[in-house]
Amino acid sequence: MKYTSHLSLAKIVFNFAINKSRIKHKEMDIAYTDEALIKHLPGFSNHYTTVNGHTLHYVMGGQGTPLLLIPGYPETWWAYHKVMPLLAKHHQVIVVDIRGMGSSAKAPDGYTKKNMAKDLFELVEVLNLGKVAIGGHDIGAHVAFSFAANYPTATAKLLLLDTPHPDAGMYQLPMLPILGANYVYPWWLAFNQVKDLPEQLLEGRMDIVIDWLYQYLLVEPTAVSPFDKAIFTAAYNSKESIRAANAWYQAFPQDIEDAKSYAKVAMPVLGIGGSGYALLEASLPHTALDFRLEKVEPCGHFLLAEKPTETAQFILNFLAG
Repeated sequence: MKYTSHLSLAKIVFNFAINKSRIKHKEMDIAYTDEALIKHLPGFSNHYTTVNGHTLHYVMGGQGTPLLLIPGYPETWWAYHKVMPLLAKHHQVIVVDIRGMGSSAKAPDGYTKKNMAKDLFELVEVLNLGKVAIGGHDIGAHVAFSFAANYPTATAKLLLLDTPHPDAGMYQLPMLPILGANYVYPWWLAFNQVKDLPEQLLEGRMDIVIDWLYQYLLVEPTAVSPFDKAIFTAAYNSKESIRAANAWYQAFPQDIEDAKSYAKVAMPVLGIGGSGYALLEASLPHTALDFRLEKVEPCGHFLLAEKPTETAQFILNFLAG
């Protein structure tokens, strides 16, 4: 009986610890919801709508001409939180969680950048925005460029942050790191191409990937806070979220084929580069008729986090010009 009592006591203590842990994690998850995060940005609000057969979440605030902004991997609309108040002084700012991102639906398919641009075009129509300036970072830049290429009459100006649209040059990326080369080997581009496996390996462990990317793709790693990382980890930790994000990468071959049919975009284009400046410099002469380039340094890939004031000023100057 005494042995049984000790076992019962141990079980009670164990269950108490488990429940306490669950409550703690639930409280943490609540802190990272869109409803909680929007409180950090007075004047902005959350919205949801169905376009192209798919539910999108977006955050909107400010007044003036519309500016549509798109995040990339491994982030959500929160990637723009440092620049949103600066831009909203002069523009109506709409930051969208693209298909498969954050609180937007994790559709089973439709992740070509051309189809994701259609999501945004229908959103522009639903909101009756007319012509918009549109910009994106990373995967978001792919979608922004595709929007401009496929809906030029709806595009006033285009902004590409550190990333051009996929092209056939991606097939030439090395399969192995180049010995002695001073660059970060982009292993995740290939890893995210693999179907089914990444979500099995990374469910509940996306913090490992996110921590690594911010450690090596920033000049100043502290530019992305532990709170920011926790937000993005919470957004990408589920199997469905990992699968959807990987689908952005798995669509690259079709994106490259689609781009072959695009004429050079004619609207004014601004490329802002940190570590990706050279990629924009090589790409824009072949994809845009009217473009300008700005460089922020020292800066890694995540320039919205590292150089928000400089990046916002480049954007404002371009839109006012």
